[in-house]
Amino acid sequence: MPQNRSFNCPVEAALAVIGGKWKILILCRLHEGVSRFNELRRDISGISQRVLTQQLRELERDGIVSRAAYPDGSPRVEYALTELGRSLEPVIDTLGAWGQHYEEVLRPAAPAPRKILQSA
Repeated sequence: MPQNRSFNCPVEAALAVIGGKWKILILCRLHEGVSRFNELRRDISGISQRVLTQQLRELERDGIVSRAAYPDGSPRVEYALTELGRSLEPVIDTLGAWGQHYEEVLRPAAPAPRKILQSA
């Protein structure tokens, strides 16, 4: 359940829930669909098991991610965006589009092809 917290502005509230290095990457991956813990760990380069667990717990606490455990056979756990989490999808799409634009702006322009002078 989301915790009752007081914020100075709406952006502060949003960043309290999705801010940081890993949460937005987790949300981007879950934006693509339901994932198991090990799939998330494999797909998010550089995240440790401990940090992934902590971030998922915080996202679950804040009502953004749901956790479903299936004890049949080998225990498995799946994570998905909740309805509230799915409301972040336009934000994720917009951030992705902006990131793509930013990379294009930073990419140096390809040098103009050199004309080769032919000797007569």
